[in-house]
Amino acid sequence: MAPFSDPQAVAHYAEGPPRFVPGFADLHRMAAVLLAERAPADARVLVLGAGGGLELKAFAEAHPRWTFDGVDPAAEMLKLAGRTLGPHAPRARLHEGYIDDAPDGPFDAAACLLTLHFLAPEERRRTASEVRRRLKPGAPFVVAHSSFPQGAAERGRWLSRYAAFAIASGADPDKALGASRAVGTHLDLLDPETDAAILGQAGFSGIELFYAAFTFRGWIAYA
Repeated sequence: MAPFSDPQAVAHYAEGPPRFVPGFADLHRMAAVLLAERAPADARVLVLGAGGGLELKAFAEAHPRWTFDGVDPAAEMLKLAGRTLGPHAPRARLHEGYIDDAPDGPFDAAACLLTLHFLAPEERRRTASEVRRRLKPGAPFVVAHSSFPQGAAERGRWLSRYAAFAIASGADPDKALGASRAVGTHLDLLDPETDAAILGQAGFSGIELFYAAFTFRGWIAYA
């Protein structure tokens, strides 16, 4: 939580994801397309891990009648989300906390991008279950986060590629290598098969992989 509570770090947050996450803007665009397949034009959308507001802004620009409830545990990141949304801010209610602090809905759709990798497996499963409980039957849920092979030899190779991509995208080499070490040390990393299984255990069906980019994976699933 420390980097997300530091005003100076938060001020530069938007510079990071495009350098570390391949196809970052396209991930938002694909997520909006997938949600819109089933969400109505006036959908109420739950966004978990909404701090920063980048996906909220992308969704709001793509779908001018959608409204949002965004949830994030970091107050500074929620302040940034409000600034990022700009003229779209009146369409979003921002809640400080975790999934238990989200409204009960029911929501027409939900998204959780670059967030679940911060949670231990059992809490990840519980969180996904709580998202599903807040969704209307059949509503779409888009999720994407760090997820890659965790075998003894594979894990280190993919973490090296994570850093190499960031450096190739313009990140400071020392910061990129430090980020790679932090990911490997502090995140509860799972392989893609386990991550997909967690969605099924949480009660979602129709689970499909739609995004695979180096150390990141994304799925669409339905309540």
